[in-house]
Amino acid sequence: MNQPAENHPGQPGQQGPSGTPGQPGQGSAGLAQSSPTVGTFRERDGALEWSGRQETVRVEPWGPDAVRVRARLGGPILDGLPGALLDEAPATEASVKIEDGRGQLTVGALTVEVDAEGLVRFLRTDDSAELLTEERAHFWWPGPRLYTPVGNGHHRLEQRFAAYEGEKLYGLGQHQHGLLDQKGAVLDLVQRNAEVTIPVLTSSRGYTLLWNSPAIGRVELAGNGTRWVADSARQIDYWITAGQPADAQRRYSAVTGRTPMLPEWAAGFWQCKLRYRTQDELLGVAREYKRRGLPIDAIVCDFFHWTHLGDWKFDPAEWPDPAAMRQELEELGIKLVVSVWPSVSPLSENHQLMEQRGYFIGTQYGPMAHADWPDKEVASTVQVAFYDATNPEARDFMWSRIKENYLDPYGITAFWLDACEPELKPGFQENLRYWAGPGLEVGNMYPSENARTFYEGMIAAGETEIVTLNRSAWAGSQRYGAALWSGDIGTDFATLRRQIAAGLNTSLSGIPWWNTDIGGFHGGDPDDPAYREVMIRWFQFGALSPLMRLHGFRDPGMPLGPDMTGGPNEVWSYGEEAGTIMEKYLRLRERLKPYVLDVMRAAHEEGLPVMRPLFLEFPDDQATWSVADSYLFGPDLLVAPVLTAGASVRTAYLPAGARWTDAWTGTSYEGGTNVTVDAPLDRIPLFLRDGAVLPIAE
Repeated sequence: MNQPAENHPGQPGQQGPSGTPGQPGQGSAGLAQSSPTVGTFRERDGALEWSGRQETVRVEPWGPDAVRVRARLGGPILDGLPGALLDEAPATEASVKIEDGRGQLTVGALTVEVDAEGLVRFLRTDDSAELLTEERAHFWWPGPRLYTPVGNGHHRLEQRFAAYEGEKLYGLGQHQHGLLDQKGAVLDLVQRNAEVTIPVLTSSRGYTLLWNSPAIGRVELAGNGTRWVADSARQIDYWITAGQPADAQRRYSAVTGRTPMLPEWAAGFWQCKLRYRTQDELLGVAREYKRRGLPIDAIVCDFFHWTHLGDWKFDPAEWPDPAAMRQELEELGIKLVVSVWPSVSPLSENHQLMEQRGYFIGTQYGPMAHADWPDKEVASTVQVAFYDATNPEARDFMWSRIKENYLDPYGITAFWLDACEPELKPGFQENLRYWAGPGLEVGNMYPSENARTFYEGMIAAGETEIVTLNRSAWAGSQRYGAALWSGDIGTDFATLRRQIAAGLNTSLSGIPWWNTDIGGFHGGDPDDPAYREVMIRWFQFGALSPLMRLHGFRDPGMPLGPDMTGGPNEVWSYGEEAGTIMEKYLRLRERLKPYVLDVMRAAHEEGLPVMRPLFLEFPDDQATWSVADSYLFGPDLLVAPVLTAGASVRTAYLPAGARWTDAWTGTSYEGGTNVTVDAPLDRIPLFLRDGAVLPIAE
């Protein structure tokens, strides 16, 4: 094991049962509490249940080496609540034992012990080493689980676990704090632009845990304990598996759903900017790429291409013949991707009907409008509503408009799902009312349900290649063909550096299709030499990312509105030197497409990520658990992006247990050491593992 899991020494009140033995199925509790709970155990349908003081804790097998734990105060465990787990758990063998006032459930490599007071502890089966244990907040009150009533059967829920010296923690979606190991961080569990909540956590101690709740809350990874908090929900629900990170990714993806196979076109280069305003402008860019002989696989028609926000159709004044546009792009070998927002203007032809049918996100108090946004034919902003993606009927209606206005007449099958957090102003979840429940209880699942709209609609239409580009995601989004990008971010080297950790933690959160706006989003002057250097280095990183997509709101910008566009953002927009280097990496990506697709198949079939932290492949090398500035692209290619201005060399750590070859020079190195290599402006350091052969050099 990478870091041996030692038995936790325990805190006051955490001792084993003491005093006189209880009756079968019962036990006695420690005397540190003024009024200890002595619960009862039962086996039910292969699960272990503990009950005491009106609380029920249920531990049940949920796939190989994994269990699901649910806890509720005031009644039996509830089924059918919103969550990320698939409805049926993978079949697996397990055993339940109840004796001496304790309960135990063993499933493969994971053993779960529950003591007389309901304290849950997770062990490795083979050597009984502790992986994780619940921990009391105080020896008297409260215990490891706290339920604070907020009304109508909902509680503010807290789940506490012990902290361990030297433990490292990864995952939790995509954040811009720049941390790979997030031990010590406090993270809000809420969706925001560039901050994506996916509450799955991988530990260096050999477990992975999914907080199976879309509730708004937070997770605290403190030195004196880990605490998960849901601001308002009906029961605690989490899933945990034992094993090395790669095995855990297989287990996690099996219970939350694996990504489809990435279509070949999506593995290539995507071109976009904010924004191409007309059909002629977009086609002109596509034709120029082909005239120059440059690889391009997709081009994006971004926002404000519509008549009104929420009409979900082309404005004929700017896009007079979408059928001819899509046909020409197809003949050029370029996929058309169209931006679709979940918001609906009061000027839209769909607004009145959707409001009457209850298809919008509601509020507990106040009007239904959720954001101010520009629209065509008005001089100021209007108050737009958002369709309720948690409502099956609203999803069906939304898809009916997409199908009628994009798929059926033009054969458009690829969509950019922007602003899908959703982008509320303000983001006050307490006031929201979804079909699936109150905003505080279900708010984080919106982006996943939005992706589901398009996935299920495409499947029903007979389409088999499904890719949506999303600005937000939640646990399980991957099963709906959702790709995630890192949101509206800055355009400097510091921001580029933060994307490495963001992408790696996203990968460990079950989302294999990930990318950034190459060059960042907010600004960037194509004529500025300093920014050109940022763009070159970012473009190199983008070519070795799961998806490669050039985007951004380049200078000079324009005010937000239907007429807006940004500065030029094509590879030839950055001058001859930069353009030549970027063309080199376009061609590298094209040569690597067969390898990319092989790695994408591993994501589809096994749930393994494309962009991998070094410890995923080399967990026994302790040094790999701290490397946050390089990564493996699939199993065979180590990527060490240049992340500082003016750099011409790069030092990278090569994991022990393999021999590494500099892909540019052919120099070989034994793993387990740092190496410093040349990194001139046109070179991103790349290393091949154990004699792997990839077409890096032209």
